Amino acid sequence: MALSGPLLVAVAIFLIWFFKCLNILREYERAVVFRLGRVLKKEKGPGLIVILWPIDKIVKVTLRTVTWDVPPQDIITRDNVSLKVNAVVYFRIIDAIRAIIEVENYRFAVEQAAQTGLRSVLGEVDLDDLLSQREKLNARLQEILDEHTEPWGIKVTQVQVKQVDLPQEMQRAIAAQAEAERERRAKVIAADGEYQAAEKLFQAASTLSQQPIALTLRYLQTLVEIGTEKNTTIVFPLPVDLISALFGGFPGANPKPSASAPPALGSLNAKP
Repeated sequence: MALSGPLLVAVAIFLIWFFKCLNILREYERAVVFRLGRVLKKEKGPGLIVILWPIDKIVKVTLRTVTWDVPPQDIITRDNVSLKVNAVVYFRIIDAIRAIIEVENYRFAVEQAAQTGLRSVLGEVDLDDLLSQREKLNARLQEILDEHTEPWGIKVTQVQVKQVDLPQEMQRAIAAQAEAERERRAKVIAADGEYQAAEKLFQAASTLSQQPIALTLRYLQTLVEIGTEKNTTIVFPLPVDLISALFGGFPGANPKPSASAPPALGSLNAKP
């Protein structure tokens, strides 16, 4: 039996209403349901949810982390250096109901808070701190943004200062400062090496002064090293003790040894 026209229209309206009442949410989506203008106490999803259309209205919210690139901001540091800084902000919704009813456009609100927070925090530090303490400033920015966005049900997970554009004259000044610092370190290292060498020479001299035999052996070793070179004439001082050892056997030869000279070679040969 064929259906009449009014019945077909009623069936069509019912099917349209039925499919309007069915909504499928993905795993990362949640739905905030408004029934006659009042929000339900609990968010819906994921999966298949059923509402009473058109009494119920839903607003879908994604729970995935959102990455937003903060455009370059004009910053004046505490030491009056003008530069441009941009950053990247990572945030996600942890309470879908508050993100919808507490703020008109939560993404726009987070973006504006990130820009003002970036200018205020970086304007309180010097240029050297901005360049050398990135991690500390990132943590400070995240803390400030998290305090602002927490009433909206939004969690700022990370803030990173991405790029700092310095003026050309400031880049040249920093390069000159770095070069001067490297030269200073090189001079300090060279001076420290000279000091250590002088300390070692002083210790060696003290040891040789306490052992005259060692001084004589060192003297003879120096003569051997000189003799290995191809020299035609070698002029060197001869200790008085050596002269005494050479001429001690001759009658009438009794030179007085010097107090500062090393022991005679004859005294070395006399020992067993």
